[in-house]
Amino acid sequence: MKNNMTKLFNEHRSVHVLYAYQDIDDYIKQVVNFIYEGIRAGDYVIVIENDHVYPMIEKELSKRILRKQMAYVHRINNFDFYYSSGSYHPPAIYEYFKKTVQPYIENKISFRSWAHVEWATMDGPLNIIEDFEKIVDNAVNELSFPLICAYQKEQMPESLKKTLLETHPYILIEDDIATSKDYKPINR
Repeated sequence: MKNNMTKLFNEHRSVHVLYAYQDIDDYIKQVVNFIYEGIRAGDYVIVIENDHVYPMIEKELSKRILRKQMAYVHRINNFDFYYSSGSYHPPAIYEYFKKTVQPYIENKISFRSWAHVEWATMDGPLNIIEDFEKIVDNAVNELSFPLICAYQKEQMPESLKKTLLETHPYILIEDDIATSKDYKPINR
């Protein structure tokens, strides 16, 4: 991931990537690499993650970065993030995110974000996820930052896979970034 991702982020700041992971060990490796490369590039890294997985990320990250570099990592509990309004409501989630990144934007501080989306716990139809991903894709372009959205592959029905491929211009596959042939840009 290092060379391909670094090259992509150096060429474009507005990068919205889908990562459908199968194995938690691979997931940890990818998110730790993402954070590590972000810190090396001088970015602050916003990690939207659950309480169970984040300690595993911290443990692996502590092997690669100095304690003082952890100040570059801003962790948000993903349950609090996605349910900030009491339910999975895309406009409320977007407002929560904008409020979170506002200090970075106001101070012209470079940042990137990793979001662990645990959609299986969400109430409501899958079209809500499509609405959310369209809002997110627009935000990535409007605010000019890289974002990886991670979904557990085995919990993704075919209809969701199709939607996610249509709403993410890039796909992280193992250690490589590919362009989504199914991506449908929204009218801005």
